[in-house]
Amino acid sequence: EVQLQASGGGLVQAGGSLRPSCAASGFTFDDYAIGWFRQAPGKEREGVSCPSSSGGSTYYADSVKGRFTISSDNAKNTVYLQMNSLKPEDTAVYYCVAGWFESSCLGVYDYWGQGTLVTVSS
Repeated sequence: EVQLQASGGGLVQAGGSLRPSCAASGFTFDDYAIGWFRQAPGKEREGVSCPSSSGGSTYYADSVKGRFTISSDNAKNTVYLQMNSLKPEDTAVYYCVAGWFESSCLGVYDYWGQGTLVTVSS
């Protein structure tokens, strides 16, 4: 059974940090790229950070550049999103997605995690 288990969200004050993680199982980790998306209340889902499946640079949304960093631990089949200097506008459900990514997190989305809620208070 394919699973993308996102965890590590929570409530944090503005300026704080969180590091959600995404544990993958049920598929070959190296065969997919795993990126992060988010959906804020009343807004459309957007790509936050996605590695390039063709060997290009990792994509970060303009709103998170310099504050968020995506990383992976292949030994643990886990991807992380280090989020620093959080702002209230970062409040959203964060989803990890396994697939094939071109630029701007566009691509083929094969598997979705269940999401983890991040709430940033002002």
